[in-house]
Amino acid sequence: MKIFDAHCHIFPEKIAAKASVNIGKFYDLHMDFDGSVKTLMELYKRTGVDKCLVQSVATTPAQVKSINNFIAESVRDNPDMFVGFCSLHPLMEKKEIEEEIERAVGLGLKGIKLHPDFQQFKIDERKAYDIYEAAEGRLPILFHTGDYRYDFSSPKRLADALRDFPKLIAIGAHFGGWSEWSDGVKYLADNPNVYVDTSSSLYTLAPEQAGEYIRAFSPDRVMFGTDYPMWSIEDELRRMDKIDLTEEDREKIMYKTAAKLLGIM
Repeated sequence: MKIFDAHCHIFPEKIAAKASVNIGKFYDLHMDFDGSVKTLMELYKRTGVDKCLVQSVATTPAQVKSINNFIAESVRDNPDMFVGFCSLHPLMEKKEIEEEIERAVGLGLKGIKLHPDFQQFKIDERKAYDIYEAAEGRLPILFHTGDYRYDFSSPKRLADALRDFPKLIAIGAHFGGWSEWSDGVKYLADNPNVYVDTSSSLYTLAPEQAGEYIRAFSPDRVMFGTDYPMWSIEDELRRMDKIDLTEEDREKIMYKTAAKLLGIM
């Protein structure tokens, strides 16, 4: 069965280990790997992953271009393996956002990654709407969603924002609501423009609960993801294997849904 990992963070070699540690501290979770491209490539060649979505998050507007250059370069160096998403920041000016999206598309990047908790904005705040307006009908946005400790990325806020952008394709990471999984289903599952990934969820959800969430969104809108460098691909695959799914549905989640959404083979 082909495998697409729809949620991987990567960092330049010189800062990868530090960035990985800092993410672990933010969530008070152990990080299995160092976040480098080299480690990701070695790991996925060994485990037979076919493709993965790579991205990173700009915590200030000044970081956006350098991050996008790094992601694009990583994709160019690993074209058979990587699909890249660009970063944007809601404090950028509208013209800057539009120009950077044009540049990112020219670099071959396939979507946008936003992390409201890291970037300190509420998903439904007006200052983020310039990004949604520029992306609507053009690029999907992968949102970190959910965190019981904060109010930036709640599933309800994403649902509220999407009412103002009915053509925007959103990917709600972590079943649409990390640590707020039931709210992810409650507020997002009925919106056909919302996809979700399984990243940073299977470690704590019972297989029966994960299966229920998959059925709520449907396998046509669920993508397998590991949240590299946080979790071991082997562990995540074992957790997926415990979920009661038909072979057809499993193939969709493991590869076909992401491939169709992103327009890849």
